[in-house]
Amino acid sequence: MATVRFCQNCSNMLYPRVDNEHSRLMYACRNCEFEEVAESNCVFRHEVLHTPSEKTMAVVDLGEDPTLPRTNATPCPRCNWSQAVYFQSQSRHPDTRMTLYYVCCNTKCQHRWQS
Repeated sequence: MATVRFCQNCSNMLYPRVDNEHSRLMYACRNCEFEEVAESNCVFRHEVLHTPSEKTMAVVDLGEDPTLPRTNATPCPRCNWSQAVYFQSQSRHPDTRMTLYYVCCNTKCQHRWQS
């Protein structure tokens, strides 16, 4: 199963990059100079347009993503866990209001809700 890789230096997501000089696949950070050799040489790319709420349902471990901001001010409505990660919708429609999406950091709950 494919997993999301994160930079050991700055915790940003790593992206696949081809090292043509050595004919190998690498994972590279776009924020710093960190790189690592990919364990598997298979890269999948599948682009589908979804609403932000659909995007949160596809990613299982959003609560563990170190690059997302965290809050203790909005407890989970399902389990009352105090910590949640949140992000803003990336809507391309100018008449759409801003929506904050929350994901519970309790690994047994991981409930998703919006403001």
